[in-house]
Amino acid sequence: MKFTAMKLEKSKLSGDKTVQISGSKSISNRLLILESLFKNIQIGNLSNSQDTQLLKKALSENTETVDIHHAGTAMRFLASYYSIFEGKTTILTGSKRMKERPIKNLVSALKDLGAEIEYLENEGFPPLKITGKKITQKQVNVPANISSQFITSLLLIAGKLENGLEINLVGEVTSRSYIEMTLDILTKFGIKNSFEGNTIKVEPFDVNGELPIVNYEVESDWSSASYFYSICALGRETIHLKSFYQESTQGDSAIAEIYEEFFGIKTIFTEDEHKITLQPEPGFSFPEKIILDMNNCPDIAQTLCVTAAALKIPFEISGLGTLRVKETDRLQALYNELKKLGTETEITDLTIRSVSFGEPEENISIATYQDHRMAMSFAPFCLIKELSIEDEDVVEKSYPMFWKDLGDIMN
Repeated sequence: MKFTAMKLEKSKLSGDKTVQISGSKSISNRLLILESLFKNIQIGNLSNSQDTQLLKKALSENTETVDIHHAGTAMRFLASYYSIFEGKTTILTGSKRMKERPIKNLVSALKDLGAEIEYLENEGFPPLKITGKKITQKQVNVPANISSQFITSLLLIAGKLENGLEINLVGEVTSRSYIEMTLDILTKFGIKNSFEGNTIKVEPFDVNGELPIVNYEVESDWSSASYFYSICALGRETIHLKSFYQESTQGDSAIAEIYEEFFGIKTIFTEDEHKITLQPEPGFSFPEKIILDMNNCPDIAQTLCVTAAALKIPFEISGLGTLRVKETDRLQALYNELKKLGTETEITDLTIRSVSFGEPEENISIATYQDHRMAMSFAPFCLIKELSIEDEDVVEKSYPMFWKDLGDIMN
């Protein structure tokens, strides 16, 4: 497969190829915070994403100003992390887009617990000045419909708090699977917790403040795997991916069930090799319409919409409220770029639905809006028609090897 000024030529999928995807960014980032707080965690298959490398760098440096650029997860996790280091002052900043991404709900929760945090520019947004304090307050109310990363940020420091932490989630919980992933990791390290109804409790961990030595092999990233499900759905050839587990804690593992139901892509697990095989079902009858609530896995919504648009299957996707405040307004970005594929949509604050399907533009150039998922979710459309992807380097945020891996399975 050739890339000319990031033009993806109309291609065919080569069958029976294997792709090794690096560790989950979500799991890796959680482990890095816990390793820094509790020590003795030895991490294997750490994500090679830019986000994870930026977080790792921030945790290894003892500087007053920490710039995490576009890494939203790092901004959220570090806001809580620096809040509990007594007497340490940290300026936490990022890119222009990062300074436009709201963080008020997390900061408010931390301040309710007794943290000392100031906004340095605009109220409710980074950069932040954080003065570390000993936090003894244990109960806090948090809106349940905010980003799960805000809640996870609090959970990751909870075991270090003198009295632990009790979070009361007010309203309907968004992205519950990501919260459960965090609690599963805490449990693996012996940090006791519970999640009953809308209340999460984490007990303080007091064995000299350090965990027993734990080796943790990070499962590969299901969000990154989603693009290969899309490729398989359009190319109708078998693809093998490593290293994935059948009993995954990643919410985006829902991609396997979704693509089997709507696109006839079966997932076959080979446990001893930690490999999955994506196998298209011959003669599969595509549905008349896809209606789906993706509240628990919003990060794979872009992938699904592009697949459905390529196959001209009507879709109505809900549960997407968090997409408005990601790297870009992903719903607006989808609305704009799907038009270039010939797909007209309607969007609200929570939903996207197809209205009509026509012919793609003659010369398709997909804008990425500094969003890695826009680049990767639209790339599989090259199996339908050639297209260009603007700012191809944006994939480094989560999947630096994407273009190479894509080229290896195309001809």
